[in-house]
Amino acid sequence: MNDSAYLDVSPNCRIPLAEIDFTYAKSGGPGGQNVNKLNTKAVLRWHIMTSTAMPHEVHLRFIEKYKNNITVEGDLVLQSQRHRNAMDNMEDCLDKLRTMIRAVLKAPRPRKPTKPTAASKRRRLDAKKKQSEKKSGRRLRGAEE
Repeated sequence: MNDSAYLDVSPNCRIPLAEIDFTYAKSGGPGGQNVNKLNTKAVLRWHIMTSTAMPHEVHLRFIEKYKNNITVEGDLVLQSQRHRNAMDNMEDCLDKLRTMIRAVLKAPRPRKPTKPTAASKRRRLDAKKKQSEKKSGRRLRGAEE
């Protein structure tokens, strides 16, 4: 296959366009007479559960992050109706998919737990002491009459 038969996401991640299905439907919203005649909305369906185009770790991160966009059958569904013709909407769907994959390509850095600084401990204790003094000043000091 040639280079145009792949969706290039990164140098080590290429998705075969044969795995991606497009359907077209009538777009909603304003658009004049063409809105009722032409199928310009592009709907991308990619069966992500059987795809082997991405490394396994990236595949798992993708499924976890975008689980709301994945159907029960395991298809990722994206749609675009921003443009007035189907080809531009198809390209927009592919750009969305490329952006989604790039968002999960790099593993997130694990959080390193840090200890509070001495100054922040001192500020916290000073604030607690000030609050305690404020509240204790409101108490009755006993019946002095």
